[in-house]
Amino acid sequence: MEIDNWEEQLKRERSEKDRSFAGHQQSPIAPEDRAEFRGLDYYPPDRDCRFEIELHEHEEKKTLRMAYTKGEERDFIRWGEFRFRIDDDECVLQAYKSDPEEEQLFIPFRDATSNRETYGAGRYLDLDPVRNRTGDGKWILDFNRAYNPWCVYSQGYTCPFVPRENWLTAAVRAGEKNYPHE
Repeated sequence: MEIDNWEEQLKRERSEKDRSFAGHQQSPIAPEDRAEFRGLDYYPPDRDCRFEIELHEHEEKKTLRMAYTKGEERDFIRWGEFRFRIDDDECVLQAYKSDPEEEQLFIPFRDATSNRETYGAGRYLDLDPVRNRTGDGKWILDFNRAYNPWCVYSQGYTCPFVPRENWLTAAVRAGEKNYPHE
């Protein structure tokens, strides 16, 4: 994606998501709450929270069992890690796959905004190689696209807890903020 139209595209995606949450039959927002739904709360777009970086793929792909909000557990493969800086903080996030054949990377994370400005249990990023790779093979790690798990909106969903290895001390003030429950 061209950086020139990045902010415009991000705002368009956010508007589309808000419309979907307000009216789609598969929205995680309860049907009785959709008429009053006015959109999610986001941090303003921040180019400093968008990184084009290498994935340091692990030679040995270890399995990590993630606990879920309803008590179940599922295995994920520790595929590699991203290394970057936010302000003065050196950050490392593990990227996971649920299947070695899939292309998408899953990056759950907590940060210094968790349980204050953002959902307490953390947020997620999904990286698709078609959409989130540059021409020179780097990954686009864009925290402006960090989203809340659907279990934030409804107890009908189950979501993986962020493994401790993906708890950042830095504040990631990008992406979705906490969803206010009445």
